[in-house]
Amino acid sequence: MNTLNLLLSLLCVSSICFYCYAIYAARCFIDNQQSINKIYQPLITILKPICGLDTNTYDNLASFCRQDYPYYQIIFSFRDEKDPAIPIVKQIINDFPERDIELIQCDRIIGTNLKISNLANAVTVAKHDILVLADSDIRVGSDYLQRIIQPFQNEEVGVVTCLYRSIPQGWTTLIEAVSQTTEFNAGVLVGNHIEGGIKYAFGATIAIRKQVLTAIGEFEAVADYLADDFQLGNLPFKAGYKVKLSDYIVEHELKETTLADVIKQKIRWARCIRVSRSWGYLGLIFTYGIVFSLILLIITSGSQSAWIMVALTWTMRLIMAWIVGVDFTQDQTTKKYFWMIPLCDLFGFMIWCCGFLGSTVEWRGQKFKLSKDGQLIPIVNQIQVISQTSFFRRLIRMVGIAHLTDTRDF
Repeated sequence: MNTLNLLLSLLCVSSICFYCYAIYAARCFIDNQQSINKIYQPLITILKPICGLDTNTYDNLASFCRQDYPYYQIIFSFRDEKDPAIPIVKQIINDFPERDIELIQCDRIIGTNLKISNLANAVTVAKHDILVLADSDIRVGSDYLQRIIQPFQNEEVGVVTCLYRSIPQGWTTLIEAVSQTTEFNAGVLVGNHIEGGIKYAFGATIAIRKQVLTAIGEFEAVADYLADDFQLGNLPFKAGYKVKLSDYIVEHELKETTLADVIKQKIRWARCIRVSRSWGYLGLIFTYGIVFSLILLIITSGSQSAWIMVALTWTMRLIMAWIVGVDFTQDQTTKKYFWMIPLCDLFGFMIWCCGFLGSTVEWRGQKFKLSKDGQLIPIVNQIQVISQTSFFRRLIRMVGIAHLTDTRDF
């Protein structure tokens, strides 16, 4: 067996080990789920930063008003006074008069990440000591609040976060939805079990004590990061607080979009994960056993040993996908489109490779460069400087003194 064959075989075996461990981690997480203490009902403020319309905006936002919880505050925060979602929020306020709901609009900016600026504006009117941050495209059940706050009974817990299952809109988002529950969630469960907890959070839900937010420097501390959710979990962890993964799975409504936009978004997040968690990103190589088994099959011209490796790798991958995606996450999309898993892995592997190439991302129509720690550096400023410099150079030439300037400086 040549070196390449051996390497591919080892990668397949490593992937099989990962799949087996993901099954074990999921089973352990299910068995160790925390019982619900309905007497524990601390006061909560929900912060909902909103920018534009999502799929089923009213239903998503209204689900947070239908909580089986005695008292909590909801703050819907906007930056643009002409945001098309404002009438929907006003309708929600009218439909749920029994809830303590506030709508605020403020265009104050504290950093490159405008979502964080929106949250920083919202928190100024928060009444309670436990804050729940949830993106506007998230939908929850009536037991959501009661379940996610359970870990806070331990005073050492500073942050609670949730996994999610995605609801696709159109065929272009199917791959993302299936990959989310069968690959991403599996990786999180493995990391959670190995390390006895996680060191980051997810934008689907971040419940954080107000004192913890203050300890890390408020929202200003993460205002220039693309992966603000990662930082809102990681900074409290570094400050000595525990980050807990809730057993509650929220639903994430995906927007119908083009394949090109899906690819751009996936590459953006791949590069963001690479700079935020470099070793974790490199470790994703062990999740692509299907890809490596196919390559092994091709380069060995379909040898018997390669076929055995394909059978073992694919079997364990599919078993893991069913247990994590269907059994644990209760994802009906994965159940219906289970046959897409090999295609999802091939697509995911290509995105993973692209994540290593470059450190620029495009977000909300603007290009940024990611620093080594994940901060967003606007590239537009550099373009403007070049443009202005070119203008002055042409101007100098026009007045006949271009010989005084070394054009290499531009």
